[in-house]
Amino acid sequence: MFKLSIRGWILPIILLISWEILAKNGFFPPNLLPAPSLVLQNLGQLAASGELFRHIGITLYRVALGFVIGSLVATILGSLTGYSPLLHSLLDPLLQSLRNIPSLAWVPLFILWMGIYETSKITLIAVGVFFPTYLNLMSGIQNVDRKLVEVGKIYRLNSWQLITRIFLPATLPAYITGLRGGLGLGWMFVVAAEIMGASSGLGFLLVDGQSTGRPTTILVSILLFAILGKLTDLILAGIGNKFLYWQDTHRLST
Repeated sequence: MFKLSIRGWILPIILLISWEILAKNGFFPPNLLPAPSLVLQNLGQLAASGELFRHIGITLYRVALGFVIGSLVATILGSLTGYSPLLHSLLDPLLQSLRNIPSLAWVPLFILWMGIYETSKITLIAVGVFFPTYLNLMSGIQNVDRKLVEVGKIYRLNSWQLITRIFLPATLPAYITGLRGGLGLGWMFVVAAEIMGASSGLGFLLVDGQSTGRPTTILVSILLFAILGKLTDLILAGIGNKFLYWQDTHRLST
């Protein structure tokens, strides 16, 4: 794992060095794509003023709360529609049609219903988290090997025992994948959420940099989205691996 993590830095470092050299030699216009050193300088200035940590804190709060709400609702509905054919036929067609609505299409409706305050922003993020989690969990339950279920019935397991001993372990890998996908969409949806009249957050910082013509601020926001998104995904993946310790799967070893 350590070797893989080192290798993962090679391409970004090469790109950053190349970007710095080209920018310093005037290949990229500084008002459109400033050098990484200028971006880091702006990052340091925002951190020194304390403004940066305020934006990061509120964005992390919104993503975390939206993730918890969206994944909780997705877990309930995904379990029901995956386990019950009747509920699947009633609920899944509607949910699948809602899944195809773009994130920005929800914005005016949520503003109309909930205003421009935190409720509408967190709801939008929760919507983004919901669908990948729901789809992976529902599909994971439906794709459980029928032979495993039949063996459970042979041993006279009741419904609760079937769920905890067969469906849950068999579905857990797909569920964790869905949670990671939902978290990724949560980070994407937070940008749209923070466009909705926000006065703080990394999405606001992004838009503020665009409206005031500060490309370094725009790139700082993008950089922080990438870093925070990757860190939170690593944390979630690490937690998932703790629950999947029993798996004997192929992993890249070179």
